Amino acid sequence: MHKPSRRTLLTASVAAVGSGLLSACTGNGSHPQSRPEAGAPAKVDGHGFVPPGPKGYVDPSGPEVHAAERKRGSGPVRRFELTASETTVDLDGRRVRTWAYGDELPGPLVRVTAGDVLSLRLANHLPAETTLHSHGVRMRCDMDGVPSLTQDAIAPGEDFLYRFTVSHPGTYLLHSHSGMQPDRGLYAPFIVDDPKEPLHYDKEWLIVLDDWVDGVSGSTPDGVLTQLRHGKAMSMDGMGMDKGMGMGPGSGHGSSAPPPPAPGTKAKGPSRILNGTRSRILHSVGGNVAYPHYLANGRLPGNPSVFRARPGERIRVRIINAGSDTAFRVALGGHRMTVTHTDGYPVQHTKTDALILGMAERYDVLITAKDGVFPFMAIAEGKNGRAMALLRTSAKASAPRSDVHPAELDRELVPARRMDPHESVALSRRKPDRILRIRLTGNMKDYSWGFDHKPYTVTQRHAIRQGERVRLILINATDMWHPLHLHGHTFAVDGLNGVGARKDTSIVLPHRKLVADFDADNPGLWMLHCHNQYHSESGMMTILGYRK
Repeated sequence: MHKPSRRTLLTASVAAVGSGLLSACTGNGSHPQSRPEAGAPAKVDGHGFVPPGPKGYVDPSGPEVHAAERKRGSGPVRRFELTASETTVDLDGRRVRTWAYGDELPGPLVRVTAGDVLSLRLANHLPAETTLHSHGVRMRCDMDGVPSLTQDAIAPGEDFLYRFTVSHPGTYLLHSHSGMQPDRGLYAPFIVDDPKEPLHYDKEWLIVLDDWVDGVSGSTPDGVLTQLRHGKAMSMDGMGMDKGMGMGPGSGHGSSAPPPPAPGTKAKGPSRILNGTRSRILHSVGGNVAYPHYLANGRLPGNPSVFRARPGERIRVRIINAGSDTAFRVALGGHRMTVTHTDGYPVQHTKTDALILGMAERYDVLITAKDGVFPFMAIAEGKNGRAMALLRTSAKASAPRSDVHPAELDRELVPARRMDPHESVALSRRKPDRILRIRLTGNMKDYSWGFDHKPYTVTQRHAIRQGERVRLILINATDMWHPLHLHGHTFAVDGLNGVGARKDTSIVLPHRKLVADFDADNPGLWMLHCHNQYHSESGMMTILGYRK
């Protein structure tokens, strides 16, 4: 057994080297798809952007932001290019039109080493504005990719350079932060390697899960959102809905209600509203959207991606939930998993049979491969669907059926609150300087979601100050579960032993609360929002702002 080189990526159908869709040159060979950049541009795109809102708060490109970035240092610059465009993807013989970073799902892998400077230029070839958010990454605020808050949205035909020091290793996710675009194909894995990697393993397996509706029988995410808001399927032809434009707060994150449907519009596509489901684990319905497909590495269960290894090899599995309305319960048939990281941050190694991942959550696990062919199953929790990938260590063994249900799915499931952080990332025990109590409000009847009964506007601010220990008390007053995400920071969940595992996204069950502590050490304006895309676009977003 040996510690694998970071030069090798073993992801089974995720990377897109040489596709021409992520255009970058090879430098010294340590980072395929990227190369060191000799110098920095004189001016970073978006510098000087100041959003509307109350005075007295740190601007996304203010001097405080620059000072925090300087403290992160500046290593080798790794350059990438992504192009967001309309394309056709093949879902195992089902060709659908969508928007994506390239012609494959997921988008091309972006991989750097902690301490590097990421220089990623996004070209917008879409018929709508867009942005790019590096989910879970602690970065300078004006590179966070929130339209109208940290930057102007990128207009069609324009591009934007995202450039920042990536200081912490981990498993992350790139995705659009404009409207319902994340529920199309605009997402890609983002891996930051640890130059002092403490784990020892032989191979690495990357699994990206997704729920899929775009382009199937005429459906689009914007159309599904309209169904949820109005209780019936409607076509918005002539209003640009199928182009993903102008639909509520996500278009620029500046309004709080969608425009009314045009008079005389016709129904288009089947209803995608989920009814009559229940999840014991989530204490509520599984979600709001009945997706026709669920994907693992862009494939349907009938034609799964296959990861090959030898019996006895130790494999690091990085699991990403890129879905928009689906929690996945995951397990590897015939194996127990050892959890090593959640949301990019290490935990004390914890054995489990299964895990539950809300939208945009990530887990890293270690497994020791047995002899045979084994299904990695991802059950769409509370829904009638599944995604699947295969681990194959024997050429002779037969693959399991796509409807197989490994026993591990129904055995021990360890939630993040029962995991302890590794000592290297554990927050010190400290009395909070500030407590923010925020209620999650809304209902399915009106499909109106928010915080404290207020829909999102770009001028909202929950004031914090640099250097404070902040305690978030998020009280879920709804009958629905919500995966809550805080930009620019990681928080410690309230675990069994006090200050718990470090995360940036965490499920809050209905009529329960999440207590999360974080250190205010990254000045700027930062979103707190539900990562159910349909909830956030219906108002469940707000802003934490650093006072000057």
